[in-house]
Amino acid sequence: MNIQATNRLTPAETALVDAYTAKFSELPGDGAVVAARDVLFDDLKTGGLPTRRIEAWHYTDLKSLLRTVPEDRPAPVIEKAASIIAGSPVAYMLHGTADIGKVDGVSRFADSLLDGSAAAGLAEASKDDTIGRINGSFVRDGLVVEIPADAELDKPIELQVIHGAGQVHSRFPVRFGKGSKATVIERHLSVTPDAALVSSVSDIVVEDGAEATWILLQQQGAADIHLGQLRIKLGAEAKLRLFVINAGGKLVRQELRIDVEGEGTDLIVRGVNLLGGETHTDVTMVLGHNVPNTTSTEVFRNVVFDRAKGIFQGMIRVAPDAQKTDAKMACNTLLMSDDGEFSAKPELEIFADDVQCGHGATVADISDNHLYYLMARGVPRAKARAMLVNAFVAEIVEELEEENLVEALETIISGWLEHHA
Repeated sequence: MNIQATNRLTPAETALVDAYTAKFSELPGDGAVVAARDVLFDDLKTGGLPTRRIEAWHYTDLKSLLRTVPEDRPAPVIEKAASIIAGSPVAYMLHGTADIGKVDGVSRFADSLLDGSAAAGLAEASKDDTIGRINGSFVRDGLVVEIPADAELDKPIELQVIHGAGQVHSRFPVRFGKGSKATVIERHLSVTPDAALVSSVSDIVVEDGAEATWILLQQQGAADIHLGQLRIKLGAEAKLRLFVINAGGKLVRQELRIDVEGEGTDLIVRGVNLLGGETHTDVTMVLGHNVPNTTSTEVFRNVVFDRAKGIFQGMIRVAPDAQKTDAKMACNTLLMSDDGEFSAKPELEIFADDVQCGHGATVADISDNHLYYLMARGVPRAKARAMLVNAFVAEIVEELEEENLVEALETIISGWLEHHA
């Protein structure tokens, strides 16, 4: 392995090279994993961090935005957080190290690295997969979740990813077995005000006939860099409800890479982006309808305060054989500040002729008519605005229907809005 920093490398790229050189011998894995890491990091080093010249990264010029990389630090003492749903089983990632507790069906990803079975899964998902390259190069551990066929879980499994300052890289291979029904919550939390670089990749397979709910709740610290990716494959007659909530972080890139591979699939994607301070948050989705007779709906609601900047890029691709596809996508944004920004880029690539597909995007402030309605009934202006913003995003969460989940997530969202509004 020959890694040499050159004058062409930015300080952040140089720091990644130095970190890999220093830590390579300590990273877990057999020969196949070592080889996979080398390929990933060579691709990262050769290509560098992406710039706006790469279409998928046009709005998030990572080479410019990622100016420094926090130094790797020893794991701090981390206190586990209470589960979102009382009594739910919780498995933990504590500053990059798995603690599976007594959760059935959960094991350590480090074991898969050591025996080499994880090597193939480390491969980058596409030619512009910077997140996959960083994560696959540095990952030490994670949580492997197996939901058995025909199992029906009465409470969600929570994957609690808690970290301090420094660098943390985690992996979550998850399989919902045939005919199973389960909910998994992936929750990211920071316990220090100092900056951290966090990368996370979740490889999710929903097998034939399974009904899965996946909730991604990102609550990083105000100085943190969060590079997250969901890779999802759906089997025949599978149903997936995916809810993504971003409520933190300084620089956030959340990728959703979804492949519909079985007929009769029903996919629901809902997103809430709460943006405040000077955060830069980018949600990029690529959804492939690859077979006939599938449906999907994607709705994202965004609220922008202060000098925050948000991006939503949503691509729906309908393959030539994917007749009878029904796919709809919408992105709606409330701009609560003259200094805030939000860019929306919904796209369709359709290669089949018997489909129903559509997309749309809106950007607006609070409706004066709605505000007047509340104020005319004695509600103070500030409270009226807060109520309307809350209702705007709560409508998305309420689609979950499970009362305990809705209440827990609405409490988190309301607390964020009260702090920022």
